[in-house]
Amino acid sequence: MPAAPRPRQPASASDFVPDGDTGKKPINLLRGWPAPSLLPAAQLRAAAGQVLADPDVAVPMLEYAIDPGFQPLREELARWLGEVYPAYSRGTAEGRGRGHGNGGGGGLFAADEIAITGGASQGLACLLQSYTDPLYTRAVWVVAPCYFLACPIFEDAGFRGRLRAVPEDDGGIDLAALERGLKEEDGKGTETPPPLKRPYPARKLYRHVIYLVATCANPSGKTLSLPRREALVRLAREHDALIISDDVYDFLQWPVASDPSSSSSSSSSSTAPSADPLPLPKGCPLPLLSQIDNALPPSPHNPPGKSFGHAVSNASFSKLVGPGTRTGWIHAAPDFAYGFSQTGSNRSGGAPSQFAAVVIWRMLRDGAAEAWVEGVVRPALRRRHALMLREVRRVLEPLGAAVWRGGGEKKEEKEEGEVYGGYFVWVTLPEGVDASVAAERARKEEALVVAPGRMFEVAGDEETARFPRNVRLSFSWEEEEEIVEGVRRLGAVIQRMLEEGGGNREVKTGGTAEEDSAAKFK
Repeated sequence: MPAAPRPRQPASASDFVPDGDTGKKPINLLRGWPAPSLLPAAQLRAAAGQVLADPDVAVPMLEYAIDPGFQPLREELARWLGEVYPAYSRGTAEGRGRGHGNGGGGGLFAADEIAITGGASQGLACLLQSYTDPLYTRAVWVVAPCYFLACPIFEDAGFRGRLRAVPEDDGGIDLAALERGLKEEDGKGTETPPPLKRPYPARKLYRHVIYLVATCANPSGKTLSLPRREALVRLAREHDALIISDDVYDFLQWPVASDPSSSSSSSSSSTAPSADPLPLPKGCPLPLLSQIDNALPPSPHNPPGKSFGHAVSNASFSKLVGPGTRTGWIHAAPDFAYGFSQTGSNRSGGAPSQFAAVVIWRMLRDGAAEAWVEGVVRPALRRRHALMLREVRRVLEPLGAAVWRGGGEKKEEKEEGEVYGGYFVWVTLPEGVDASVAAERARKEEALVVAPGRMFEVAGDEETARFPRNVRLSFSWEEEEEIVEGVRRLGAVIQRMLEEGGGNREVKTGGTAEEDSAAKFK
């Protein structure tokens, strides 16, 4: 009997490059996936074998989950998060230290503050199902540039035409712009049609939603400071807004190194954790917005007898263990986490990803997950980022491009001790060079896929925050040689465009890369 065909593995670049044969190997600097070398297949296999061999664990693993998710994973997450995130006390900055502390109500993590999800995207959809209403909730405020695939999730929840862009400034979300928008929206009057949903008593409806990536934002890389996090939570409480923060990059931060050779001795093709792990830099991660919110007194917008709060951390194992595990978690006030677990799609069958949740629990309990992140993932990403940054400086900046490094658009070197993180570098192209045209020409002429800035404009409110000269470059997917070559190819395209006086002619390719394949590349 012939062997079953092997499943098609993802190529190193888009399935849609190019129209003509360039003779060059396709390179994809758009795809925000972990490279195959960053997936812990052996560790997952070992953990799965261990839990399946134990009937006391295997039976609940293969049955329906309880609504909030596999309890041992919730407890293990509470322990792990309490060790990694700093304690936080209201009105102080003691959150800069490690460990639990007394927390003032917000430093300790508890299992009843956590619910298991099917990953950040599924978590976002369930949050909107349970805590928003297309008639009662006035608007969704989205930080721009934004994670572009979040916009369809909001539109599917009934908010098409009511997404509002909030620009970033040098420190991330522009709080002054957000406050003006909230006041203007609330000033339109108090008359609101009756909501379509009946969430009580387990849940409530919020008047606004604020969506962002608070740490290592996708695509800009910016991280909100502690004072700005505190101010954002206070503003949300004033306007009965729910902050949803996609906290998927918090554990993927590292000290910035100007020389890639000093970034790590760990190879990007490693298959086992390094003996010389890369711990999180001092002061990272900052307290979660949900921690800050939990440390405050009950909100005046709470229904009687409930305390839902105004911030939720939407996290995932996708960047730490693998997107295919489809497992994540939310952290919020206990009443909020329980209400989330009562989402209809959650109750029908219980929390999603029960099989994967149990496997990941075993990896966390045994220390394998943290060892993988510290020994393989973080060192590899740090080195890839350093290589990309070096080539951007060497190739693109002399042409007039600039790099956003999480603290604003600037060309000067980062100060010693600064950190970066995530998957992406956000580049501003030279004056007169249109990013969408450059992306199309790169695809056609260089077999290179990059993400033009227009992909990261907020759907329906593009005019508020335009990014015609920006491109997002991913260093997570391709291996090191392709990262370097990809930046060089982009430089060649920009050089030709400048020689042509901008070269912003439209390239006919039967559909742009982002239109053809956005859902493939995250």
